[in-house]
Amino acid sequence: MGIDPEKLSDSQLLEELQSLHRTRHDTLLHGSSDALEAHTRRTAELEAEYLRRHPDREVSAGRTREGARARDQ
Repeated sequence: MGIDPEKLSDSQLLEELQSLHRTRHDTLLHGSSDALEAHTRRTAELEAEYLRRHPDREVSAGRTREGARARDQ
């Protein structure tokens, strides 16, 4: 389903991810089992491609276990 993630430009990949993240909640609550499965599969494909292209992406300290623990104290 959809264009092979490797064939998307960086901007197209981000647009696809933004669209999927925007529609995730509605798909979870109201989509059929098939729709949710397809949504999950496509999201995983696109996220894996993003991570492949950006293995050294900036990670916010607050989004790590250690950072989350520090917030709770």
